[in-house]
Amino acid sequence: MRIVAGTHRGHPLKAPRGRATRPTADNVREAIFNLVGPLEPTAVLDLFAGSGALGLEALSRGASHATLVDRSPRAAATIQGNLLALGLEDRARVVVADWRRALAAERAGGHVYGVAMLDPPYRLLPRIAESLGPALLPLLAPGAVVVVEHDAADPPPALEDLPASGRVDRVYGNTGVSVIRIGATA
Repeated sequence: MRIVAGTHRGHPLKAPRGRATRPTADNVREAIFNLVGPLEPTAVLDLFAGSGALGLEALSRGASHATLVDRSPRAAATIQGNLLALGLEDRARVVVADWRRALAAERAGGHVYGVAMLDPPYRLLPRIAESLGPALLPLLAPGAVVVVEHDAADPPPALEDLPASGRVDRVYGNTGVSVIRIGATA
C-alpha cells in the first residue's frame, strides 16, 4: 500500500496488523480522488480511518488538514506512525473514538469539513446508515463531498438527511463507492 498521487506519491503506508482493518486499495483510492476532484484548501474527515490511507492520500493531494478517526488504539497508533513517516503530523489530528462520539465531539468543537470519507466495516454500514447522515450533516461545509465505501454486493447506502445535489455510484471489484455532493445545508 502506498500514496498514489501528490507530494508524497509512492511513499509506502503501513496498515494495522490483523484482519480488523481493510485498507482501501491503491486503484480504488485513485478512482475516489478522481471523482472527488481538487482538494485545496479543504479540511478532510476520514471516519473509520483504519490505516489512514484515505486521509493521508487527501493530505498528499493538497488538503489543508485531515482529522482521522478510528475507535481502535492500534489503528490510531498506525495512523500516527504513517503521519510521522510522511512528515504530515502538523496537518492532521488522530481521534480515538467510536464514530458517534467522534462526530458529537467534532460538532461541539465547531469543526467543518469540505470532504468526509467514510469506510466503515461493510457489515456495520446497513445498521448505521440511517443515523450517519444526520450526525454528519452539521459538520459539512456548503458544497461538501461525502465518499462512502461499501460492499459492492450491497445496494449503495442511502444516507438520510443529506441534501444531495449530485451522486455517483461506482463499483471497483468488491468495493462499491458512492460520492455524494452536498447542496445547501439550510
